[in-house]
Amino acid sequence: MSNSETFIDEVTEEVRKDKLLGYMRKYGWIAVLVVLMIVGGTAFSEFRKAQSEGAAQAVGDEILVALEIDDDQGRAAALQAIDVIGPAAAVTGLLTAANLTEIDDISGAAGALDAVALDADIPQVYRDLAALKSVMIKGDTLSIEDRRTMLADLAVAGAPFRVVAQEQLALISVEAGDIDTAVTQFAALAQDAEATRGLRERAFSMIVALGGDIDALVGNINATETLDN
Repeated sequence: MSNSETFIDEVTEEVRKDKLLGYMRKYGWIAVLVVLMIVGGTAFSEFRKAQSEGAAQAVGDEILVALEIDDDQGRAAALQAIDVIGPAAAVTGLLTAANLTEIDDISGAAGALDAVALDADIPQVYRDLAALKSVMIKGDTLSIEDRRTMLADLAVAGAPFRVVAQEQLALISVEAGDIDTAVTQFAALAQDAEATRGLRERAFSMIVALGGDIDALVGNINATETLDN
């Protein structure tokens, strides 16, 4: 390679380096900013995570302190005083209702449950549980039709407490004197795959108490199981 070619290569290389340095001086701050954003975002995420965990722990501590109070009224008041939202609000609301029920403050317990049931920030499963318990503790302070209407939404397919709501509907039929309907409802529960053993046993007991044909029901169950197999 001639001296002139070597000289040209060296000049070209120097120009390339100068351009690279120029680009770095001009645009290097973007790379630095990206790095800072990544590092800062990670740090912020960890901070928020730690903050959330710290807040959850603080709420848990407050609930435990409240539960250590000796009397139900005091526990209920302490639980209601805890400032929370979301699932934590469901926990405090349900615990408040349980304590108020113990001292026969049905109105207060129902109010606590209704607050949970109507809170859009609380997951649906807790809202359904609160609504179910609210209907159950209000009992005959509500009309039969009102209770049926409230339970109907909780007894639909896919609802988390469907079989419990259906049992309550069957008991309402008994209360209303509609024995045939009650027997049919309890028979359906006795054959429901999602029903617990305890619920099935209660259903069988109610069918017997109401004069239903338990032998026919058992035969239907056995026939169904045979077909399924």
